[in-house]
Amino acid sequence: MLYSVLKRGFDILSSFIMLVLLLPLLLLIIIILKLTGEGEIFYLQKRVGKEGKSFGMLKFATMLKNSPNMDLGTITTVNDPRVTIVGKYLRKTKLNELPQIINVLKGDISVVGPRPLPENEYIQYKEEVRSAISKIRPGITGIGSLVFRDEETILFKNNTNDPRWFYEKKILPYKGELEIWYTKNMGFIVDLKLLFITFFAIVLPRRNPVFNFFNDLPAVPAELVLR
Repeated sequence: MLYSVLKRGFDILSSFIMLVLLLPLLLLIIIILKLTGEGEIFYLQKRVGKEGKSFGMLKFATMLKNSPNMDLGTITTVNDPRVTIVGKYLRKTKLNELPQIINVLKGDISVVGPRPLPENEYIQYKEEVRSAISKIRPGITGIGSLVFRDEETILFKNNTNDPRWFYEKKILPYKGELEIWYTKNMGFIVDLKLLFITFFAIVLPRRNPVFNFFNDLPAVPAELVLR
């Protein structure tokens, strides 16, 4: 109970500070998207949050209009033609996620927590996973987000001819195991480690130290190349 109260307090304080500090960067991205995009600056995607309730997750627009209804839907691959030129950079650096600071202030999500998924992916989780993650707020970053922070490249490395099948049958089940791990181990120390790894991943995007910080994570399936 105390952890939940303090975590919400940290969410409000940290997101407010980040919003103030990052305001010049946010305005710059908005101007660039206005000048180079298709007129869309923000993208509101329906995601499943705490208690299974849907909310609109805010992102900077990085893909063509109506892209969820094209080809692979919500799954994105390397060199996906639906991603705009500016969008490629925003996605690579994760700057497209910055507007979610507003979601944190609203209470839709936390800074750290399970990654909120679209409903069509969420319902594919096992009941055990849905039951566990529905009890807490999802997060901007978290163990699942960090392990699969470069999901497009992971799909490419695994050399699959059917990205949708591979995501649903291989990636999503392991994501579920990671989120179960978080719900059983969450606490201030774990959250701080995840925040540090997130910062590390932004500064050095080619390295992923998550497995070095947590040696008790669920075993990676043999057919899933993550490193």
